[in-house]
Amino acid sequence: MPDFLGEGLGCFRGGRLVFANLAFALQPGNVLILRGPNGSGKSTLLRVMAGLIQPLEGRIRWSDSDLCIADDPDLHYGRTHYLGHADPVKAVLTVSENVAFWTQLRAPQSDVARALEKIGISPLADIPGQFLSAGQKRRVNLARILSAPADLWLLDEPFNALDADATAALCDAIDQHRAAGGMVVVSTHQELTLTDHAMLHLTDYAIEDPTLV
Repeated sequence: MPDFLGEGLGCFRGGRLVFANLAFALQPGNVLILRGPNGSGKSTLLRVMAGLIQPLEGRIRWSDSDLCIADDPDLHYGRTHYLGHADPVKAVLTVSENVAFWTQLRAPQSDVARALEKIGISPLADIPGQFLSAGQKRRVNLARILSAPADLWLLDEPFNALDADATAALCDAIDQHRAAGGMVVVSTHQELTLTDHAMLHLTDYAIEDPTLV
């Protein structure tokens, strides 16, 4: 599995330069936690990593290619799971159907039942999405990541609305993913039980010069 690298990154969002000269390097088995106050650029950086927006400067690539991820988006998307703030749960579909809908786009033979069990929502498998709480919808969204393989998980505040049991289940899933050589980038304000992780503070790359805003 190749490394995932970012070099000299800068991003302009919301009428200002959010960060500049940012770099990172993830190897198989690595976990990178993003820290910083609201507005510091954590979500922006994750979207840049996911290839959803382009940086103002710098580049992101896989170590087995000299191309930026934007130059080979199919390769990048095939290696990546991105989880944002929204939980796209369809109201009329059951929990199982929601997870299957998303994961079959990536892995037709995905194990939906096992993913629901790992994240603790097997008893809700036949419940329509319209009857789920915010925390249950978040678990459904997490289950689609667990049910189909991807080298890199990009998780934006994934612990929001989760109770203690669900938080523990997600931490366990992250540990299992990294043990198999996977990589994880997660933004969170919470203190986690994950061991042997790196930390990236977005405030270290903030732009203070008002002439650059």
